[in-house]
Amino acid sequence: MTNVRADDESEANMSQPFLQAALNGDREHPAAPRSPEAIAREAAGAVAAGARSVHLHPYDRDDRQSLDAAVCAATLRVVRAACPGVPISLTTSADVESDPRRRLEQVAAWTEWPDLVTANQGEEGIVELCELLISHGVGIEAGLLGWRDAELFVASGLASRCVRVMVEPLDADPDDAVAHAERIERIVADAGITLEQVHHGDGIASWAVNARAVDRGHGIRTGLEDTPVLPDGRLAAGNADLVAAAAAMLAAH
Repeated sequence: MTNVRADDESEANMSQPFLQAALNGDREHPAAPRSPEAIAREAAGAVAAGARSVHLHPYDRDDRQSLDAAVCAATLRVVRAACPGVPISLTTSADVESDPRRRLEQVAAWTEWPDLVTANQGEEGIVELCELLISHGVGIEAGLLGWRDAELFVASGLASRCVRVMVEPLDADPDDAVAHAERIERIVADAGITLEQVHHGDGIASWAVNARAVDRGHGIRTGLEDTPVLPDGRLAAGNADLVAAAAAMLAAH
């Protein structure tokens, strides 16, 4: 299958608000998928509920997050078969591989490339990693987990070659998270960066960040990587449950 590459994916998103499902990570939840087959099932359910892209963390046979080439390729193939034509974003987080040189080596060894990656801009070695991925036609979602990350991103000069900015404040308090998202957004805007923005937070605060983003015309992200609960605080059954709630938020606007 031909990948949905960065230019095509970005152009397709111009006409409607973007909604991405972040299917898994290190969060504990009964429905958090880890095997390729489970990830594919959750991806298909999220897409049916309204997600236009899926973001995921591959897991190896020892139940550990992995950037290994074989593990990533196997997961990508199964998810692509379950969600044909849907852009797939992989993690490159230092939480998976903390050694920047080792991470670069692992990604360079990939045999099947995702459509996108989320690349957290505050991590050591991230510019070199982005350069490698861009050379393979992979779209960069620039992850800004805080205002310092936003300043580093502005200084890096990468913006013109990225697909979008992911505004991702990790504050537990909803008001703090919203204020942090506003500060990140202001830094990006003041630098003249006009990339599409996708906003989310962590836990229950994610919904407050989502709501502000929708009001401002930005895209949003949700899923079990970001939050295990619905806007009213109830435990979500799975990714489709969370995506349906986010889609309803978008539809209301």
